[in-house]
Amino acid sequence: MTLPGVVFSFFMALLLGSLLHLWRGGSLYRLLLYLVLSVIGFFGGHFAANLLSIRFLQVGTINLGFGILGSVLLLILGYWLSPKMNH
Repeated sequence: MTLPGVVFSFFMALLLGSLLHLWRGGSLYRLLLYLVLSVIGFFGGHFAANLLSIRFLQVGTINLGFGILGSVLLLILGYWLSPKMNH
């Protein structure tokens, strides 16, 4: 993965985490949780696709399709498992 690919991947992952926080709201803790989970999920999905030699929505050196899929799945899991606080 090239440096521009890494930067683009971080941008996409942080965008997905930010969109979830914008949609569902929450505290600063939740924003940080979503951002971290999104980055881990994106890179996890990308590397899993590379290991399995799967190409889905390939953009340069990035497996964008599986990166987004990994990010969304980890965000859903994190949202579901995170403690619900009353505001």
